[in-house]
Amino acid sequence: MDNFHGKVVVITGGAGGLGLEFAKLAAGLGMKLVLADVQRDALDTAKAALEAAGADVLALPCDVRKSEQVQALADAAMARHGAVHLLFNNAGVGSGGLIWENSEADWEWVLGVNLWGVIHGVRIFTKLMLDCAKADPAYRGHIVNTASMAGLQNAPAMGVYNVSKHAVVSLAETLYHDLQLVGAPIGTSVLCPYFVPTGIHQSQRNRPDDVRASARPTASQRASQAMTDKAVAAGKISAAQVAAITFDAIRAGQFYIYSHPQALGGVQEQMQAIITQNNPPDPYRAAPHIRDMLRAGLKDGQG
Repeated sequence: MDNFHGKVVVITGGAGGLGLEFAKLAAGLGMKLVLADVQRDALDTAKAALEAAGADVLALPCDVRKSEQVQALADAAMARHGAVHLLFNNAGVGSGGLIWENSEADWEWVLGVNLWGVIHGVRIFTKLMLDCAKADPAYRGHIVNTASMAGLQNAPAMGVYNVSKHAVVSLAETLYHDLQLVGAPIGTSVLCPYFVPTGIHQSQRNRPDDVRASARPTASQRASQAMTDKAVAAGKISAAQVAAITFDAIRAGQFYIYSHPQALGGVQEQMQAIITQNNPPDPYRAAPHIRDMLRAGLKDGQG
């Protein structure tokens, strides 16, 4: 897909972070925007700012954990525009701590947004986009699923998040092969950002009541949060830069998209360990200060 003007883009998690930067860039390319987010006030603010800049914006509150809300988003996009050309399954939340200390509510929340949100998006919008292609021989579409570098590696004290993002990578790769199998005019990509200042590290502020944490954070959860806060704040690649990289990849029909390709050395080490049946390598070997920070946090919490 390389012609964006006048086309329709749907973005989940569109009120901030990467989603908002996707929206700004898409608007600059002349696209019609359909934004979804669970945070209503941020969604209203984003809509007003984009419309003030001349964009055509439809903004809907949407909890992507709920299939009926994602279906309502698709229905609203079709009712307004009659087609969808570009989809960003982008909504995401974060959670950390030792994997056995995560509660059932932690798992339900993170998997609900990060994985089920993408599942609902793929399940509902792919069929819709295939119908659009049948109705228009000139139709070209693309789906971008936001995973993470955590979908390619398994850092300690990030287990729930790692699991959710590995599943998104698997889902996205399968979607690519399935679309190729049927010869669909729809491309797909998986976006794997590393530490980028997007606000995801503060996603607990939007955690719904039905999956609210009932206990105080453990030492490992506090240490993981502190590490993530510091790493994200120190990120040298902005969300706007990642959005530009992503649109370039869409134009090129590129599947794997990375914000920090230099981090792939750890992925290569992990793949080599799998092939040679060695034990998993230390994902923080190149950044031991992060591992040391986590260990210090655990020690402080126990003392």
